[in-house]
Amino acid sequence: MAPIIPVLELRDVEKSFGPIDVLHEISLKVHEGEVLCLLGDNGAGKSTLIKILAGVHKPTSGTILMDGKPVEFDRPRDAADRGIATLHQFGGTFPLMSIGRSFFVGVEPQKKWGPFTVFDRKKANEIAVKAVRDFGITRIDDGDRLVGGLSGGERQSIAIARAVYFGARVLILDEPTAALGVKQAAHVLRIVNETKQRGLAVIFITHQVMHALAVGDHFAVLIRGAVAADFRKGDKTREEITDLMAGGESMADLEAELEGYAQNQEERPPSLGHT
Repeated sequence: MAPIIPVLELRDVEKSFGPIDVLHEISLKVHEGEVLCLLGDNGAGKSTLIKILAGVHKPTSGTILMDGKPVEFDRPRDAADRGIATLHQFGGTFPLMSIGRSFFVGVEPQKKWGPFTVFDRKKANEIAVKAVRDFGITRIDDGDRLVGGLSGGERQSIAIARAVYFGARVLILDEPTAALGVKQAAHVLRIVNETKQRGLAVIFITHQVMHALAVGDHFAVLIRGAVAADFRKGDKTREEITDLMAGGESMADLEAELEGYAQNQEERPPSLGHT
């Protein structure tokens, strides 16, 4: 039987900012209907890796493949067009917008109103509510409700439902349960499992081992920008995973310094040389 081709794969991906190496030979893969949990303490290199997958940074070397074919992302739009959706906490929902408006921000359905074209609020609300309720979130039944009146877990659920509705194939969730209470975190974890059941590939970034164990099929631990461990569900205990994560020294200050370095390089005016 031919091997199953992963929907997304990284082969020996490295990232340097100037003379400083940040990521070292990262090789990972995630399949459809699978949750890959990317674990690491704050500053382990997760944020740089996320930005590469999202098209914010280009790798210094290595290869990114989708469906077994090499791809390159020159900008975030390129990653999105390939079906990679990256959701940070609360996923770009807007507290002062209605659920329907926030769900369709930037791609609003339109209708004719005399000689004008206007936002079709009714259609947006109907689609948004149905998409969210399809994930079992029955408390949301009015698309005119303000997003700011929802719980953190419900806002995360709307963001995930939106990504699925617009055709995401790979869902990257960056600390989706951070700052949530036990009940709301459990709500988000249930949505992650539902997303997996729908056949999406999910990359779940977290430093909370219990949340990873609740949804993960495949696990990778990052330490100092390298994959320190790569294993399947059931291969390691919670205590073993925690010990692995504790073995890495924090890179928070280094990553902040490197982000500043990259920004300064982009903003620095070109040298005029000597005349």
